[in-house]
Amino acid sequence: MECLNEQAVVIGAGPAGLMAAEALADAGYPPLVIEAKPSPARKLLMAGKSGLNLTRAEPFEDFLAHYDEAADWLAPMLREMSNDGVADWARGLGIDLFTGTTGRVFPTGMKASPLLRAWLARLAGKGVRLATRWRWTGWQGDVLRFETPDGMRLIRAGAPVLALGGASWPRLGSDGSWAEVLAAMGVNVAPFRPANMGFGVEWSPHMAKHFGTPVKACALVAGDRRSRGEFILSRRGLEGGGIYDVARVLGEGAPLALDLVPDLALSQAETRLAAQRGKDSLSNRLRKSLKLDPVRLALLQEWGRPMPDDPAKLARLVKHLAVPLTGPAPIAQAISTAGGIRRADLSDRLMLTAVPGMFAAGEMLDWQAPTGGYLLTACFATGRWAGQGAAAYLADRT
Repeated sequence: MECLNEQAVVIGAGPAGLMAAEALADAGYPPLVIEAKPSPARKLLMAGKSGLNLTRAEPFEDFLAHYDEAADWLAPMLREMSNDGVADWARGLGIDLFTGTTGRVFPTGMKASPLLRAWLARLAGKGVRLATRWRWTGWQGDVLRFETPDGMRLIRAGAPVLALGGASWPRLGSDGSWAEVLAAMGVNVAPFRPANMGFGVEWSPHMAKHFGTPVKACALVAGDRRSRGEFILSRRGLEGGGIYDVARVLGEGAPLALDLVPDLALSQAETRLAAQRGKDSLSNRLRKSLKLDPVRLALLQEWGRPMPDDPAKLARLVKHLAVPLTGPAPIAQAISTAGGIRRADLSDRLMLTAVPGMFAAGEMLDWQAPTGGYLLTACFATGRWAGQGAAAYLADRT
């Protein structure tokens, strides 16, 4: 069987893989990018349906803190392609951006497709090639083996970069099947678990009319985390950015509570409720004194019964409404996954120590971050870092 020879190959055409390809091309090694699906960056396009939150506009040290225990590991990569750097990169593609009130940075068109088209065109102009419907299945001897529509193909690559994603949204391409392939080569892979996921709730029938409704002007509190992000009521439970912000500590066992009036102190809420006491029904008192909208009032009625009449007790309930969760959404429904190739199994340039000359990036690595621009920025940054590492490896051997 014929074996193709390629200096540089990137396996996986998501954000990390395409960024690795750009770094390689900029260094003079335009790669062949190989994608198992019929088209590239399907998960990026899915993210674009909700606006494509590229990054977050905030001081870098505040930004870095959202990566928790992986912050020191990712710091040099994120400094190389920071939150500001991602915004500059997108503008370089001709994409106009705007920053929302919470610092989230979006394309003004609120879509991923124009950015992806411009990016693919620029990559093609730099000599990057794309092969789709090719699935990497491991090695045959010392060469890469792929299943393709035309049968098995072999490639000998000087510095392959893996960017195969985690194990969430498998229908979009990231199914985690690569973990067994790498484990057989001696690479230690931390077990996958859901991250940025929704949580289940057993709703009463009267809540069905609120499904799909965004909950605003509310804070979610779990452990030491507090999020003012919006979340959505769905048939399954709670979903959306606000719940994803606290998903990690919830997954570790912390209880969830809602502060339905986060802009009021407890004493203020009590004073307002006391002023309305005896003048109206309890629901109207809550609506008039605390400005609770229908969905927040419905949540209070769902989980706060029997509601106390005493203003002090009622204020405490409104400020700390316990939410009975049934557990996290399954990994296939998570926005992203934790787990992956352990830091100890990678060089400083993201080369696999067990497979010299092979690099990895993106959600394949064992880190996690919340949505809101943090997740995507780190995928870009690790992709660029791995691509630069692969380019340096090639340069050392020519």
